[in-house]
Amino acid sequence: MTTSVLTQKRQRINVLVENKVSFAGEHAELSIYDTYQDAQQVALHSSELLFCGMLTGKKVMHVADCQYHSAFLPHQSFVLAPGQKVLIDFPEASLQQPTTCLAIEISTDKIRNVADALNFKQEISHSDFFHYVPKLVHGQHNSQTQQLLEKMITLFSENEQHRDYLIELSLNELITRLLQQQSRELLLASCKQNNQTTPLGNVLNYIEQHLSEDIQIETLCKIACMSRSKFYQQFKLAFGVTPAQWQQQLRLQQAYRLLQTGERISQVCYQLGFNNPSHFSRVFKQTFGAAPIHIAKAN
Repeated sequence: MTTSVLTQKRQRINVLVENKVSFAGEHAELSIYDTYQDAQQVALHSSELLFCGMLTGKKVMHVADCQYHSAFLPHQSFVLAPGQKVLIDFPEASLQQPTTCLAIEISTDKIRNVADALNFKQEISHSDFFHYVPKLVHGQHNSQTQQLLEKMITLFSENEQHRDYLIELSLNELITRLLQQQSRELLLASCKQNNQTTPLGNVLNYIEQHLSEDIQIETLCKIACMSRSKFYQQFKLAFGVTPAQWQQQLRLQQAYRLLQTGERISQVCYQLGFNNPSHFSRVFKQTFGAAPIHIAKAN
């Protein structure tokens, strides 16, 4: 994941809290922050959107404008809106085991351009389906996003041939994943509040309410009032995954929460519709970078 150039720069420790190494692109800047001692209430903000991903260790994030206080761990994304301020605690940082985070500052113009391009391809009645909402986003990201972030570290930190072009491609993918995640959350929130119903929103709501069941594609097509081919095309374009993959992600996120409360691994496995504990453990580790037993023991 690290490179020779990045390693050399990170070895120059100027400060023990949030020691920063940065690399600039045309529409974004990638920074690696290393913290080597326990610290509290360290301020962070950006005039542009800031996409953060934890690499090692633990932070505790405090966002005053939405009364948000939560741990930030590896395999998670934390997205701050432009101008949003956060205070950070570093409860586990040390010289031997620094807390390390990457942050990608992305221009709002770039986000708008990607949203416009996605909306042009989205052949449904509302042309602004994809639009960035300036609010906090914090959650688990999947293995594809983790691999993308690791690739972006290499692209930003090395002067490879076609560097700028490859950065743009990766940045487009990252923004697309962010917009897809927000679209899912906004649709689900609208359904729960009964403020708005949409075909895809109703499908997401149905999947969430039937996590432990094998979903039938014919049922989802009826809910969306679409043909099978049209439904698959619209769902994948809007959310980046198939309905089955989306259900799997929801199951795993719920499993993570249940394990944190102390429930047994086998109980969580069968409760959420997994038929084989070995398969459950394998996909859980692929998603979160840790086996279920480690999450259970940590709590």
